[in-house]
Amino acid sequence: MIENRFARAFVYTDVRSSVSERLTDEQLVRRVARGDRGAFDELYRRTAPWLALRLRRRCVDEEIVAEVMQEAYLAAWRASGSFAGGGSAAGWLWTIAARKLVDVFRRRGHSGEVVVPAVPETPSPSAEDEALHGELDERLAAELSRLSPELCDVLQAMVLDGLSVRETSLLLGIPGGTVKTRARRARIALRGALT
Repeated sequence: MIENRFARAFVYTDVRSSVSERLTDEQLVRRVARGDRGAFDELYRRTAPWLALRLRRRCVDEEIVAEVMQEAYLAAWRASGSFAGGGSAAGWLWTIAARKLVDVFRRRGHSGEVVVPAVPETPSPSAEDEALHGELDERLAAELSRLSPELCDVLQAMVLDGLSVRETSLLLGIPGGTVKTRARRARIALRGALT
């Protein structure tokens, strides 16, 4: 008898998670506003990787990034009822996180605590790698400087920030087809220059 209850609960969880996977981020935020913890879990699962990545691009201190992530998702849980739905849920969440990052920097600055970013340890490259990367870096930097700002913005969002076409579209406020076209044009330009 107990086994059957667990089996039913497990099936319910699977059905519920498959339903939440079909929902848009905006629909998930609306469900979060109604207190749906499963929707919050799914929203976190979808958005935490790129949000952490974007925060790390602005702050290399992992402790601060972890603190901001925690504060941002707590604020999102509490403020989900205020999500108007006029914009994207990803943009709304990023705004919360960016403001929390600024708050952390302000708090630490006012307390006299100096924020020293952690320097990631990297293995030293071989002489061959340094020569190859030096030549490649120079050529790549030269070609990147020749690209239009619109193409660079798309490359930064997709390659450096790791955003999808949809997320890049929302971030830059341009249609998804335009994002794809600009990314393709930038790759063609870089490929031609580097081969």
